[in-house]
Amino acid sequence: MYCAASTGSAFARGAAGQIEIQTDLPAVVRGIALVCHPHPLFGGTNTNKVITTLARAFRELGYAALRPNFRGVGKSEGAHDHGEGETEDMLAVLDWARAQWGEGLPLVLGGFSFGAYVQTRLAARLTASGMLPPRHLVLVGMAAGMTEGVAGGSSRHYETPAVPGNIPTLVIHGEADDTVALTNVLDWARPQKLPVVVVPGADHFFHGKLGLLRDLVGRNVASAERQNAAK
Repeated sequence: MYCAASTGSAFARGAAGQIEIQTDLPAVVRGIALVCHPHPLFGGTNTNKVITTLARAFRELGYAALRPNFRGVGKSEGAHDHGEGETEDMLAVLDWARAQWGEGLPLVLGGFSFGAYVQTRLAARLTASGMLPPRHLVLVGMAAGMTEGVAGGSSRHYETPAVPGNIPTLVIHGEADDTVALTNVLDWARPQKLPVVVVPGADHFFHGKLGLLRDLVGRNVASAERQNAAK
């Protein structure tokens, strides 16, 4: 579907009210990428530099990249619901997106920190419900196990679901992440035999590493798509 390449805003309707969405659109939409931001109680919004980096990487691959604000953030209504309501809201955003660009378009889910945790829940829901599953899953700075407090907040524990086995998944984590220890992510990934790409020297927010992050996502997703097309 052709449209002018642009960045804009839109609203979808969720169970708790309106959901604010930033859109990064390519000239030709060949897929939908839903990108979720870090924890809203610790300053996470849809303008976070990591998720805007992910969105740009997806847009360059031809995806309509959508960056919703979670409940209670920006113009999104409702209150933080620890991942439960947020997962329901992302289903509503997908319904809205498919009404805009078509039911059959490929779907990519990307998330950073708490947003990555929500995306594992969403992937499990989509797979279990028999809905069109995501073609790729990109998880950056995954929230798994016990995390350290951020900006004066308390530590939190995440029981992060396993990734459905049929979804190609790229997990990227910083070697020096002091919010979610690398060992937490390895412990989560190990039983799934899921590789983890470790960025040397990177902290939780990938300061000074955003260009590398963008390249990693672009190369890996493009390579997975070529392999899928060759099957």
